[in-house]
Amino acid sequence: MRFTLRQLNYFIAAGETGSVTQAAERVNISQPSVSAAIAHLETEFGVQLFIRQHAQGLVLTPAGKRLLKAAKASVQSAHDLYDVASEATSRVSGPITVGSFTTFAPLVIPELWASFTQLYPEVEMNVATGSEAEMLSGLRSAQLDIALTYKIHLSSDMSFQPLAEMPTYVLLAADHPLASEATLDLEQLAEDPFVLLNLPLSKDYFLKLFEERQLQARIVAEATDAATLRSFVAAGIGYSLMTARPKNNYAETGKPLAYIPLRGDQKPMVIGLASLTEVKPSRVVQAFKAHCVASIVTGKIPGMQTF
Repeated sequence: MRFTLRQLNYFIAAGETGSVTQAAERVNISQPSVSAAIAHLETEFGVQLFIRQHAQGLVLTPAGKRLLKAAKASVQSAHDLYDVASEATSRVSGPITVGSFTTFAPLVIPELWASFTQLYPEVEMNVATGSEAEMLSGLRSAQLDIALTYKIHLSSDMSFQPLAEMPTYVLLAADHPLASEATLDLEQLAEDPFVLLNLPLSKDYFLKLFEERQLQARIVAEATDAATLRSFVAAGIGYSLMTARPKNNYAETGKPLAYIPLRGDQKPMVIGLASLTEVKPSRVVQAFKAHCVASIVTGKIPGMQTF
């Protein structure tokens, strides 16, 4: 056998996305590596796997469709072998792909990765970040084994293990007149310009805070990532609301920020682990869940500053 499981995974990603670019993003590898894996498999098996079309990207040939199904089964069988070996030796080893919601992934995932792989050095850990919809899609298509996300909009086929509550902060430039306050009411800022984190989960949650208080946000700018939002606020463009708070009080531009706890009885965001209910977790996934339960609790979240 002159092909690897890694090459099969690249082929599966290309077959499911219909795009070398999207496949490369999914498996976190360069586009030439995906193309090379496909070319190698086509040479090895002696069949054409895809039809290349500029408008439609990659289209599986009939042979490609059959091989895609077989490739998925082969990869799953390989994962099962790791489980059997782990059970026989009481070791935790093998691959795991963890999804994480994009706003807190840069804060939480690196410390979790470091501590988990230190405990279990034979684990091959991979991470994919994205929106809630991408996390759920990844779980359903078996691209992800488990996802660290918020408890919002989860359907009946998903199970969720809550880990910690995340308080809401008002984010201000350090020289804002209210930056020295211990806590703030949203009413104190309602007339000020607001910078919105325009991600599906975050947008709905933060705008609802205004609605609950019968206020209207004066949105002057939007950002689709937390880093850009912090830089907007630090530049004095407006204030914002956040739940994921880094351990330092600076934007990526180097300008200082102030995080002030929001007063009120608003429902906190809950961070936890989502997985498909019908899928039995592997030994590696079970170990990762246990590690998260021990590492992530309210008031103590890796990579984050809390009250």
